Amino acid sequence: MRLIAALLMACLLSGCSMVRLAYESADSYLRYRAGAYLDVHGEQADELDAAIDAFHDWHRKQALPQYARFAGEAAQRVDDGLTPEDLVWGYDSLIAQTRIGLREAAQRIAPLLGRLDAQQIAHIESRLAEENRRFEKEFLRGAEPARRERRAERIVKRLEDWVGRLSQAQVERVRQYSARVPLLAEMRLRDYQRVQAAGLELLRAGKIEGLPEFVAHWDRGRDPAYAAGIEASRRELFALLLDLDRTLAPRQRAQAVANLQHYAADFQGLSEKR
Repeated sequence: MRLIAALLMACLLSGCSMVRLAYESADSYLRYRAGAYLDVHGEQADELDAAIDAFHDWHRKQALPQYARFAGEAAQRVDDGLTPEDLVWGYDSLIAQTRIGLREAAQRIAPLLGRLDAQQIAHIESRLAEENRRFEKEFLRGAEPARRERRAERIVKRLEDWVGRLSQAQVERVRQYSARVPLLAEMRLRDYQRVQAAGLELLRAGKIEGLPEFVAHWDRGRDPAYAAGIEASRRELFALLLDLDRTLAPRQRAQAVANLQHYAADFQGLSEKR
């Protein structure tokens, strides 16, 4: 699940000049990442390659045109000035595309996963544990003030990728957001572990037919406290983005619009390449 989500977000959030390079290398990246989790050789390795090729072909033909339309419409909405409805539309669109991609990927790899033996499943479990430790190191280290400051710095960097250098007032608004929004990393880690445990149980029980819907709806069964925290954080994030939108200088808005237009053109061009 993390593999496809990572690919999607890399395409949407990396620098525009990197989109084509990243996408053309996506099948190699997925093989590399899948190889870290799946200890497969011989015919199983060939089956994994075929599943990745099939997913990449589907993604190019079906998903990229949707991304192109999304980026083009987002560019127009940013150019006009954001509204609360625009943010809900953007969030819902991204989640919908993620669910579709995850379901399609799971459908293609499920037959292989259904034939993994106990040792291979244990290998997946150990690699997931390593990922969790890396998450802890990155997001749970240090006292709360330091963690909030690091979060603010990450948000500033991401915003500046889109609109260019922020003003001091804009940076301060980001810091205010980070200071008052709950730190959810502990609950996020527990949710990762919940999803991992449930997914591993599907593999061990051989219930592969349920895998596509399981990964497409990874958020089902969340701790209500975590779900409430996510919703509260999203409301605060929308308020932050609307405040920042009102303070954008003409050059900042123009850069954001240009970035989105470049994404739309790149996604469309990639979807037409054979």
